[in-house]
Amino acid sequence: METSIVIAGFGGQGVLFAGQLLAYAGMDNNLHVTWIPSYGPEMRGGTANCTVIVSDEPVGAPIVARPDVAVVLNLPSLQKYEPLVKPGGLLVVNSSLIMQKVSRSDVDVAYVPANDIADELGSAKMMNMATLGALLARRPFLTLDQLMLTLDAHLPARKAHLLAANKLVIQKGYEAAAAVPA
Repeated sequence: METSIVIAGFGGQGVLFAGQLLAYAGMDNNLHVTWIPSYGPEMRGGTANCTVIVSDEPVGAPIVARPDVAVVLNLPSLQKYEPLVKPGGLLVVNSSLIMQKVSRSDVDVAYVPANDIADELGSAKMMNMATLGALLARRPFLTLDQLMLTLDAHLPARKAHLLAANKLVIQKGYEAAAAVPA
């Protein structure tokens, strides 16, 4: 089993942390992982993306031209990564910010109102966690419990007060993606 994931959005949406969390969860569960961040020169509002590979065997190359999954948090990311996802792959779309529908019929799509879910549970800044829940609902290469245990271990101390809310957001994202047939 090898799953390649691209997570993309604007800086400040938690793109890099979401990717790190997946990589840590894979490592914490004795899987092989790579995590490669990429971001524009702007601190907030610029583009950011990362590539994560989680595998039960050593990863041959960390560069991915055609990912199995793309988690897109804004419209420019959808436009960039929709054509690149492998046929049969998955697009997780933040439908709170992206009104455009995916045009491909050869991929699974999970439309998740990530900002709305996170806002309802405390802060839109947790929206990245909703998309991770949705991802694992459709591609369970890790369990929610594994992800949440990793969140316990890796959420920065300055954000510890948001731990319970982040877990709720993950759960709600999972439920939103699981409720709609693939």
